[in-house]
Amino acid sequence: MTAVLSGLDIAHRIEQRFPDAVAEAVPEAATLPPDRLIDVCMYLREEPELKFEFLSSLTAVDRLEYFEVVYHLTSIRLNQMTAIKVRSEDRENPKAPWVTSVWPGANVQEREAYDLMGIVFEGHPDMRRVFLWDGFDGFPLRKDYLVGPGGRFPGLERFPGEPGEPLAGRG
Repeated sequence: MTAVLSGLDIAHRIEQRFPDAVAEAVPEAATLPPDRLIDVCMYLREEPELKFEFLSSLTAVDRLEYFEVVYHLTSIRLNQMTAIKVRSEDRENPKAPWVTSVWPGANVQEREAYDLMGIVFEGHPDMRRVFLWDGFDGFPLRKDYLVGPGGRFPGLERFPGEPGEPLAGRG
């Protein structure tokens, strides 16, 4: 069975190497400040007792007040996994550090988070949409996507699931 290093456990390990590098720790994950992410990720990958050489997923979460980028890490050699996060407080221009230099598999996952949430990964060599077409307006996984200036986004008459006639797009 795969061992799970909780957010509290991984935060403790990170703090031993990088004092004050953990902004918050909860059982689910440790949250890091963006300026410490790359150094901590290199440590998590290279430390012999951790060996998190595989980024199993990178995803983004819209918390309304801020965005989170969540990194799920796996050590296949040591049969353990953990999660770390980084926050972007800027809703208008969210940014996070590029970790493709640490885990090459992050490349497409960072592009997906950009495409669907609008988070720019600073330093990424190919930061462009991967699913939607160039010129697509907005970022459809944001919680405020259907709410634009002056009301609802022009593509739908109402939110799906609201009572009314069947939806017939206006765009």
